[in-house]
Amino acid sequence: MLNIKKYAAIDIGSNAVRLLISNIIEQKGKPTLFRKSSLVRVPIRLGADVFLNQKISKENELRMVDTMNAFKLLMRSHRVVAYKACATSAMREAENGSDIVKLIKKQTKIKIDVIDGEEEASIIAATDLNQFIDRTKTYLYVDVGGGSTEFSVIHKGETAASKSFKIGTVRLLNDIVQKEVWLELEAWIKESTKDYEKIELLGSGGNINKIFKISGRAAGKPLTYFYLTSYYNMLQTYSYEERITELDLNQDRADVIIPATRIYLSAMKWSNAKYIYVPKIGLSDGIVKSVYFGTVSSVNLV
Repeated sequence: MLNIKKYAAIDIGSNAVRLLISNIIEQKGKPTLFRKSSLVRVPIRLGADVFLNQKISKENELRMVDTMNAFKLLMRSHRVVAYKACATSAMREAENGSDIVKLIKKQTKIKIDVIDGEEEASIIAATDLNQFIDRTKTYLYVDVGGGSTEFSVIHKGETAASKSFKIGTVRLLNDIVQKEVWLELEAWIKESTKDYEKIELLGSGGNINKIFKISGRAAGKPLTYFYLTSYYNMLQTYSYEERITELDLNQDRADVIIPATRIYLSAMKWSNAKYIYVPKIGLSDGIVKSVYFGTVSSVNLV
């Protein structure tokens, strides 16, 4: 006998806003299954406002309200029973972030929690990376976002170190990441991985997912440092317009994919990793599992 219900996660990032609806399948005497039912992505790019002007523009404020209303209707149509909405770097740093959270709650009834980098990393950890990794190996997990990137060293299935850095694709596009931050990241990666003989990367985020899909690699097979370097160099030979028309990238992907690839390559270089695995998990997946297991507070859909 199966018991199936739907939970949802709203991820309000610096580059895009996502709604993930998942089927939760409970089976007597067996592990619970989590199956993605629907994923909607809206490229509002709040970080372009916040990282340059410290506040979210009126236009994007209205887009956020419209998007949350649309998400609420989609959740209702899917008969979602509980959800959690999390906002990360851009909303956290916006001078008017708390005002917009209140406005959205008033106009859409959607409750948004603004979380810090450490909580973001812990929610992502709830995705149960163990099903994607070899517990005899050591990994550097890299989750690239628009405003920040979360790094975790995973040794024999356990998190040995983790840290969030304000290096993200939207920040890099706008040239507002100082050299000192890069140096701090380099030092942290080298120090955190120096005691391990061999490191492999786990990469998450929309950009590495896209690169993996383009590569044609079979699921579970890694990308090599050589492949990623070649792809990075190739991207830079095309203009932004050509990446859209000739490489078939969406307009909101065609610019951020270059700085994202730079972050992954830097992490591989500083950790001496030769391979990067792409399990296609992220914050939204972690939110759903955290809601199900009760490790974060959720909201019933009204």
